Amino acid sequence: MTQTPTAHIPAPGQARAHFTVPATHPMVTVLGSGDALLRVIEKAFPKADIHVRGNQVSAIGEAAEVALIQRLFDEMMLVLRTGQPMTEDAVERSIAMLKASGNGNGDGPAETPAEVLTQNILSSRGRTIRPKTLNQKRYVDAIDRNTIVFGIGPAGTGKTYLAMAKAVQALQSKQVSRIILTRPAVEAGERLGFLPGTLFDKIDPYLRPLYDALHDMIDPDSIPRLMAAGTIEVAPLAYMRGRAQPVFTNVLTPEGWRPIGDLEVGDLVVGSNGEPTPVLGVYPQGEKDIYRVTAQDGSWTLCCGEHLWTVRTASDRRRDKPWRVLETKEMIGNLRAAHARRYELPMLTAPVAFPEREVPMDPYALGLLLGDGCLTGSTTPSFSTEDAELVDALEAALPGVAVRHTGGPDYVLNRVKSPGDVVTLENPVTRVMRELDLLGSRSHSKFVPDDYLFNTAEVRLAVLQGLLDSDGGPVTQRDRTCRIQYSTASIVLRDDVIALVQSLGGVAYTRRRAAEDRVQGTAIAAHRYDAHVVEIRLPEDIQPFRLARKQDAYEALGGGRPMRFIDSIEPAGREEAVCIQVAAEDSLYVTQDYLLTHNTLNEAFVVLDEAQNTTAEQMKMFLTRLGFDSKIVVTGDVTQIDLPGGAKSGLREVQKILEGVPDIHFSRLTSEDVVRHKLVGRIVDAYEKYDGGRQAADGHQRK
Repeated sequence: MTQTPTAHIPAPGQARAHFTVPATHPMVTVLGSGDALLRVIEKAFPKADIHVRGNQVSAIGEAAEVALIQRLFDEMMLVLRTGQPMTEDAVERSIAMLKASGNGNGDGPAETPAEVLTQNILSSRGRTIRPKTLNQKRYVDAIDRNTIVFGIGPAGTGKTYLAMAKAVQALQSKQVSRIILTRPAVEAGERLGFLPGTLFDKIDPYLRPLYDALHDMIDPDSIPRLMAAGTIEVAPLAYMRGRAQPVFTNVLTPEGWRPIGDLEVGDLVVGSNGEPTPVLGVYPQGEKDIYRVTAQDGSWTLCCGEHLWTVRTASDRRRDKPWRVLETKEMIGNLRAAHARRYELPMLTAPVAFPEREVPMDPYALGLLLGDGCLTGSTTPSFSTEDAELVDALEAALPGVAVRHTGGPDYVLNRVKSPGDVVTLENPVTRVMRELDLLGSRSHSKFVPDDYLFNTAEVRLAVLQGLLDSDGGPVTQRDRTCRIQYSTASIVLRDDVIALVQSLGGVAYTRRRAAEDRVQGTAIAAHRYDAHVVEIRLPEDIQPFRLARKQDAYEALGGGRPMRFIDSIEPAGREEAVCIQVAAEDSLYVTQDYLLTHNTLNEAFVVLDEAQNTTAEQMKMFLTRLGFDSKIVVTGDVTQIDLPGGAKSGLREVQKILEGVPDIHFSRLTSEDVVRHKLVGRIVDAYEKYDGGRQAADGHQRK
């Protein structure tokens, strides 16, 4: 655009500007069909005379208006050079932006009309979604810069539409792995059950605006596939909060197992790395339909249908794709792929780090005695083995005790007498067994005391090694990795061994061998108790044996990789439920049988629409569901609250609470940002004027 002398002479005190439109741009693109754009400009600047001759445009009038007109044509040409047409609406919004800047010299906001009108968010099906006003551009930019953004303004300002466009853009660019669109169905309230049709039919009208916007941005044929895969979720807010477990479900803490219903904010639970992680939120859910989720190793836990699981398929692992997050109900009926279990569950990445506890006996020695020791209390403690290496190890681990051979594989554990000792002094092993409540236990009633079961990883592993060196061993098969097998007659000891293995990051399968009709070795005698056989897989860096011959056999073939797969999901009635949020980076915590599960969404773009109809409690619940590498956009209009009974709006409350918090931004749009019919903006202004006058009158009456 150039400025040259013109034949029109300005009056004293007036300014003049002249523009030449390049030949590459037909004048109709600048002036509009039938000079429609020119009429919009003349109406906006009534104190200036605008003349057009050929490709020449001149303006004469007050200096401020002429400067704005010159800037307007410059901005229009910048937009036209991008190939985007100018419309009457675009010209009106450009003029509004320039006037809002204060003058035509660029002393106002840094964003120019051209920057606003040419910022493309998403292109789909031949149309491009972009901001149309300065506030909309700032809103979109805030979504890029901040983790949580609140878009607050009247209807028609594009709050939800632009947020959804940014969500789809983030999904397509792989910034997130899923989109969640939600809104409160407040209008239904308690009357939802009286509406006709299925539950989907009842809630669909409240979600329809989200579906409609989604169809504008994504190929409609691909939407059902993305929703079936959990990549896109559209649900009422009540469904967002329902990711819960029954209140009596055990959750692992540094002190041991606790019911999830007993946990409070600030309590510590155990995360997937074995380390403690604090509880950030506890949210009672009321009664919910509950499912039993069982893995192929027999471990199981209870949860609701919306509860979240981190899983991956064999295809995901082959292609080195990240783990996906699915709801329980999404996996029901889809647990097999070509007769193989489809969904693999994550394992502990490190042994659980329980705090250290003092123990009265070396843990390896305790494991040996639980395996091959006689602790009845009616005789001196004894030990049976044919491995001299174990005898030496046991004697070295028991100070003040001598291991004396009595014949065959049998050894007795005698107290080492010192000069001056009296005969009545108790055997050290007997004393410790009494202290641990193990004295008098027999093969079918032995167990691992809690002080060893919930101790450091070194203590737990030493106990397990003692048990496996005595009553376990490696099982080798041609062309297969080596598994570990352990056998015991004690049901409690069987469960304790499984717990030791799982706490170290391994898996354990169990089967029962009935005592009936089973002979004992070479003797013609039936077994008195059933045998419980435990098949074990441990992580690669954990050595299950200390006995050299077993250790060599195990290392020759390697132990393989412990894996868990979901085997079944079955209804388990209705129970009072609660959900928790933890601070762990992956949001995982250890629940019953050392299964890993979580409630928080990672790598998700979450949009909460109509947020003015959330309560303060719902808003807190929603915001604290934020996972890592996720974004949340909350939209609403505080002038259209439909909450019953005068309940306080969570959107109003949150502005007072979170204003000024880093990485949280509040974008406020006005009637000038309405992009629907022009009349909508006028209606909004009229209502604001009426409400303001009514509030002033009410205040006067109260005085």
